[in-house]
Amino acid sequence: MRDFDCIVVGAGPAGATAAIALARAGKSVALLERGPFPGSKNMYGGVIYGRVLDGIIPKWWEEAPIQRWVTRRATMMMTGTQALTIDYRTTSWGEAPYNGATAYRPDFDSWLAGHAVDAGAELICSTTATGLLREGARVVGVRTDRPDGELTAEVVIACDGVNSFLAKEAGLYTHTEPEHFTVGVKETIALDKHTIDQRFGLRDLEGADYEMLGCTNGIPGGGFLYTNLDTVSVGVVLQLPGLGKQDKRPEEIIAGVKAHPAVAPLIEGGEVKEYSAHLIPEGGFHMMPELSCDGMLVAGDAAAMCLAAGIWLEGVNFAIGSGLAAGQAAVEALRRGDTSNDGLASYRHRLETNFVLQDHRKLQGVPDLIMSDRVQGLYPQIACNVAERVFTVENPRPKPGFNAIVKSELKSAGVKLRDLAKDGLAGLKGYG
Repeated sequence: MRDFDCIVVGAGPAGATAAIALARAGKSVALLERGPFPGSKNMYGGVIYGRVLDGIIPKWWEEAPIQRWVTRRATMMMTGTQALTIDYRTTSWGEAPYNGATAYRPDFDSWLAGHAVDAGAELICSTTATGLLREGARVVGVRTDRPDGELTAEVVIACDGVNSFLAKEAGLYTHTEPEHFTVGVKETIALDKHTIDQRFGLRDLEGADYEMLGCTNGIPGGGFLYTNLDTVSVGVVLQLPGLGKQDKRPEEIIAGVKAHPAVAPLIEGGEVKEYSAHLIPEGGFHMMPELSCDGMLVAGDAAAMCLAAGIWLEGVNFAIGSGLAAGQAAVEALRRGDTSNDGLASYRHRLETNFVLQDHRKLQGVPDLIMSDRVQGLYPQIACNVAERVFTVENPRPKPGFNAIVKSELKSAGVKLRDLAKDGLAGLKGYG
């Protein structure tokens, strides 16, 4: 007899959702969390898109610990002194069923894991899974850092985050190229709600999300700025090899973002309350591991299911979607009495027929395009220079033609029209 039908390692969104699916199906499930409570170890620098919860927790927006509903989404291309922003606002995102939200991960993760506990899962905190238990090639449980630390189960679901040690030990990761990883670094800055509302043009629980390109000191990556109820979070995402090739620390790069003339007025007078960093899998489809083996599934960040595709920067929704699919696949395998790799094959099928792998497959070429030298360094400079020249009035000189300005800036930057066309076609193909 096993201790549990299933052990889920990691009580983040993927693990909590997997545990909900299993517990609601009447299966015994242990939900392991290395921190003192779910979310205590998690850092997130973005927006939670919660519509994936519609079928799991009906009207989840009425109870989820949300800070603000994002009604303003801005993409900013920057140089050291310039910023060109595409700013979209809508009132519909501020009404049920909503679109995206900002939240503190300790609050959100604890809330979601609470639903797993309510369904019957056993939450075991302050416990780290240090390795796998096997019978031959089959995974049958985990070792933990507790004195009586071995737990057995018919299925183990690894939701232990990016750089998953369990997935690596199981031999599911065959490639982990460093250029597919970034480090996200964030400061949370306290400002009163009235000041935030005034500076960002918000009311009530409306929120703003800014994504930035060209602000990372030449390191492939990007920046972000978003509003909570009475704090603002600002940070950067930096490709690991690029960060290692230069001598600036991440906090220095954040300081540069905070001092930028487009950002400084928004956070002026704020007090830094928190500094955090987190490894992020940004290679998308091309860095995913094998998703299963005998007795084990991998979900969430542990399976590199984080969508970093330029205009789409999403993670929690993919964690929840993959966690639900993993939990449902485990339930099906347990009912059939076959938790071998073949018996767990419905997990891949579920992911292929929902948004998780469909979106990743469709956008598989975009992460490399976004991290390319031209998109990272040259195009923000060109776009800002073109905008500045178009809107600069130089009477008595007549206005130059738009095409002439663009050609001039491309030439100054050393970008040929065929390169622009090539990148444009790659973008159309990637987003098409």
